[in-house]
Amino acid sequence: MQGRVLVIAGSDSGGGAGIQADVKTVTCLGGFAATAITALTAQNTKGVFGISEVPADFVRLQMEVVLNDIGADCIKTGMLASAAIVEAVAGALAALAPDIPLVLDPVMVAKGGAALLADSAAGALVGRLLPRARLLTPNIPEAEVLLGRSIRGLAEMERAALDLLAWGPRAVLLKGGHMEGDDLVDLLADSAGLRRFAGRRIASRSTHGTGCTLASAIAAGIAQGLELDVAVARARDYVRRAIETAPGLGSGHGPLNHGHTVGC
Repeated sequence: MQGRVLVIAGSDSGGGAGIQADVKTVTCLGGFAATAITALTAQNTKGVFGISEVPADFVRLQMEVVLNDIGADCIKTGMLASAAIVEAVAGALAALAPDIPLVLDPVMVAKGGAALLADSAAGALVGRLLPRARLLTPNIPEAEVLLGRSIRGLAEMERAALDLLAWGPRAVLLKGGHMEGDDLVDLLADSAGLRRFAGRRIASRSTHGTGCTLASAIAAGIAQGLELDVAVARARDYVRRAIETAPGLGSGHGPLNHGHTVGC
């Protein structure tokens, strides 16, 4: 099916999230992944132990050389780290990729609690990138930061998804994995209304990188020409099976099995 995805995100030295998870995901779903790395992180399953940002002008240069040569059918952003990088990415998208769909994963905090987006960058993210997005993919804590309020229960999730949609993205996928209980619901909001994607919680500590993986899987689907709801359904199934077959590495939040798909 191919489909070119340019991923703009941070590197995870442990291989479970970030650029490493993004490349594995897109590749294993039959797409081609190119990258613009925004930050280097020293991390493993137990946490993030150091972050080194890439200069904003070099992030833009990575985007320029890829887009001017290889091109992209979808662009996915993950960890953007700083307001300067957000501005550089926004400027490059406007100049070089105004019509390419953008999947915006508003990565703010690592699973272990480390901040992956500076407080000063949140406003730039909302103002410069969110209205440009084909799809915004926050989890509950990220949506709470963006909206400045708590989200408890399905009714509040529905209101939150619609409120985020009103900010300009064409669609919002609000992920319900942080909600209590064994029944989990993700909500997709767009001009057609709200759609629920439901499933059962998997008892596993191998959940590091689920957000990166899901967003990149959706981006691969969009790049391959799938309708959004079909891309979301395929991506959720891919992540579920990646958790179910996780290798159990490390002593903390372990990585998924990105290579579970046939032929990957």
